[in-house]
Amino acid sequence: MDLTENKIFDSERALYNVRNTIVKNCTFAGPADGESALKETRNIVIDGCTFSLRYPVWHARKYELRNSKLDEKTRAPLWYSDDGIIENTEITGVKALRECRNTVIRNCRIESPEFGWKTAGTKISDSSIVSEYVFLDAENIEIDNIDFKGKYSFQYVKDSVIRNSVLDTKDAFWHAENVTVTDSVIKSEYLAWYSEGLTLIRCRITGTQPLCYCKGLKLIDCEMKDCDLSFEYSDVDADIIGHIDSVKNPASGRICADSIGEIIKEDSVMESRAVILQAVPHKHICSHQ
Repeated sequence: MDLTENKIFDSERALYNVRNTIVKNCTFAGPADGESALKETRNIVIDGCTFSLRYPVWHARKYELRNSKLDEKTRAPLWYSDDGIIENTEITGVKALRECRNTVIRNCRIESPEFGWKTAGTKISDSSIVSEYVFLDAENIEIDNIDFKGKYSFQYVKDSVIRNSVLDTKDAFWHAENVTVTDSVIKSEYLAWYSEGLTLIRCRITGTQPLCYCKGLKLIDCEMKDCDLSFEYSDVDADIIGHIDSVKNPASGRICADSIGEIIKEDSVMESRAVILQAVPHKHICSHQ
């Protein structure tokens, strides 16, 4: 591997099409205000660098980005780049990681509106993310131990798994398909409307009007706090530990909880055929309510 070290770059396409190179302790900033510093690179390692210029890593293949900082001036820092590892790095540029494939992210702090759009094969662990719209229309995501804060998250996501995470969001998982969330905290208003094949396992769910218009919805040993008007027009199979404030017009399936404050079956536009059960105290064995 060639080595480029301890240099400052501010020109347009400063290291364009660089291959088989370690870029170490370099700064990408300056009066020339050049874009696309590392565009079309192949097999590079970026280590201990700072970025304050737009579009630095586009169309890269087989790259590593470690111990670095991409600040708020680094607009759209990673697009169309495949087979990357991002580790111990801070990213605060808007619209990071778009249409990238097979990206591994570890121990990172990310604050980027519109993060992860149309990506595939992203794996994230032990990281924090703040993003208004995260992972729109992405697929094959694997997430383990993230702290996420945002608004419209994981919309149109497909074939993905989330574990051991805290998701503090709003309209999460709308139109999501074949997504499993395990051992996580989900704080969300209007959670997962129009989703299909969503499975929640041992999750703690908080927020109004969750899980409506769903198909193939499964909840296994979940808790639901401050959840009112739940499951409207959904096909659902749910085992809930504890209390649900209210259930409204579930379309079909089965709902079991230790207690339900109110079961609302009125003003329905379709037949509500779901079986609603109440568990025997201390045993969580369902019987008809």
